[in-house]
Amino acid sequence: MGILQPFDWVVLALYFAVILGLAWWVIKRQKKTTDDYFLAGRHLGWFIVGASIFASNIGSEHLVGLAGSGATDGVAMAHYELHAWCLLVLGWVMVPFYMRSKVFTMPEFLERRFSPASRTVLSIISLVAYVLTKIAVGIFAGGVVFAVLLPEMNFMGLDSFWVGSILVIVITGLYTILGGMAAVAYTEALQTVILIIGSALVTFFGLEALGGWSELRAVLGSDMFNLWKPLVPAGVEGTWAPVREAGKMAWYFNDHYPWLGMLFAAPVIGLWYWTTDQYIVQRALSAPNQTEARRGSIAASFFKLLPVFIFIIPGMICMALAQSGKIPALQSALIGADGQVIRENAQSAFPLMVANVLPVGVRGLVVAGLLAALMSSLAGVFNACATLFTIDFYARIKKDVTQEKMVWVGRVATAVMVIVGLLWIPVIKGGRGLYDYLQGVQAYLAPPIFVVFFLGVFYKRLNAKGCLAALITGFGLGLFRLAVDTPTKLIDGFVYSEGSFFWIVNNIFFQYYSLLIFVICVAVMVIVSLMTEAPSYEKISGLTYGTTSEADKEETRASWTKIDVMLSVLVVVLILIAYLSFTG
Repeated sequence: MGILQPFDWVVLALYFAVILGLAWWVIKRQKKTTDDYFLAGRHLGWFIVGASIFASNIGSEHLVGLAGSGATDGVAMAHYELHAWCLLVLGWVMVPFYMRSKVFTMPEFLERRFSPASRTVLSIISLVAYVLTKIAVGIFAGGVVFAVLLPEMNFMGLDSFWVGSILVIVITGLYTILGGMAAVAYTEALQTVILIIGSALVTFFGLEALGGWSELRAVLGSDMFNLWKPLVPAGVEGTWAPVREAGKMAWYFNDHYPWLGMLFAAPVIGLWYWTTDQYIVQRALSAPNQTEARRGSIAASFFKLLPVFIFIIPGMICMALAQSGKIPALQSALIGADGQVIRENAQSAFPLMVANVLPVGVRGLVVAGLLAALMSSLAGVFNACATLFTIDFYARIKKDVTQEKMVWVGRVATAVMVIVGLLWIPVIKGGRGLYDYLQGVQAYLAPPIFVVFFLGVFYKRLNAKGCLAALITGFGLGLFRLAVDTPTKLIDGFVYSEGSFFWIVNNIFFQYYSLLIFVICVAVMVIVSLMTEAPSYEKISGLTYGTTSEADKEETRASWTKIDVMLSVLVVVLILIAYLSFTG
């Protein structure tokens, strides 16, 4: 008997009928202009902005990777999910500058602050980052989901994993090409509601099958519920000593998430992603004014608190059900003959829960939300890629091209990037885990972008030469690390000679390497800028705190109310409560 029963398929069909109907309604109302296609005509309200940001973020790395991480490592990765405060930085710090500039893309903003060359370099970095992370990871996760839910699917010699990956690409590609940003945003808002409800049902029925929260803690033990345990291993509790592993260099070699990396590197990655990445910020740019954009960011920060409970916890429940033997199918899938956890299979924790715990009908609804979330995540990045390539490259070369031609070129470029993403899947499959892979690649690419945006906004003396030098230096260091790591993932048994230069680079913990890139980029940007001429402060008026006029400041002050402040404080309080709650 198949995993999905007839009634599940009915629910699935109805759900997608609603999604397609909504997309078609948006398409019929859409004007054939670049502003409408790429930024939804800049008329999205705060709820649509917030829900769209959340749905874009909640994709493959959560449905597959984060739940898998919960199954193997407990709440350790919740540190990244509790970065909801970064969205407050977007709304309160960066949105005023972005909205005043009226730009389409983040590289376009960098051009206004620094130079056209900076815009080009950032566009290249962003496109590379999307191929290495969002596109490839999204495709991979789609394959994992299909492999679990439809294991017997086979087409022309391709198993369910590859069939699923290709289907997700084709369906999502068509959906994005037709609808543009408006269709993506509105459907993502609906998907957010369904996804939250569906994932909460997975947690509810999972706990019911296990025997409750107390049974979960009893089976897994307190370490799986301790946010701090992975950061400070046995022997250094209660201290700020660096992580040590027997006989090896304290700062370099370990399998934990050490305090130094989490304290300094993780926020850099978080702020880059939530406040400067085209994929996320494009939603805020689609709002009509600062008020709607800021409130959308605040709404997204509340949504962002949920993944700990609707993805990590289900992964932990899945492992508890496997270890307790209460569901034999989970035990055989996740526990090896030696009694140890099979880490590779843990990536399937969430779809395994859907397949084995949920009742008929509910399963269809959750599967619909799961697949739609994967597709919405890909749809968002496809639209971001099309925007970046079209606005930042093609439109700058072809000055008099029609808007219809610009949209067509963006679609072709997106198709090429999808193919490259498919070719990168074997590298992801060779890694430690989907979520770990994603955090690693982002850690290598995020620091230079974070540095040029935040230093550029807060320090008006920094100039275009400093920005360009920091971007090129940081991007070079990141690509170098990826090049060094890739052979160890692609070639079975490949290792560098112990003690060699490449071995040292390959074994530096990814967060420490990220911090190294960050420090070097700050030094390069400041030194180069101070050694060369100061920028024209008239040309960057309104783009830095030091060059913002009183009129602009007054406009920003008038764009928020006490309620906005109170809700933002509430987000911070909830984050602190979460940190205090998960202490083992």
